[in-house]
Amino acid sequence: MISINWKEFKEYKKYTHRDDNFAILLDFMKSYYNMTSPVDMYEIFHNDETAQMMLDKRKITDPEGLENFLFKLR
Repeated sequence: MISINWKEFKEYKKYTHRDDNFAILLDFMKSYYNMTSPVDMYEIFHNDETAQMMLDKRKITDPEGLENFLFKLR
């Protein structure tokens, strides 16, 4: 299981135009880990305390909810 490298995330965040940390995290996961599967991302987020708080804030409770959120970002 991959764990989120928050140090690299903070560095990545410096060079983005987005304001929403969760949207930045999703971009980071795609870029840094080359990850596109909402199921895999959800599993990683669910096992990380900070990322789980981001999911809770957006009321995302399953991979389908994450996929819907990703679709809205496009």
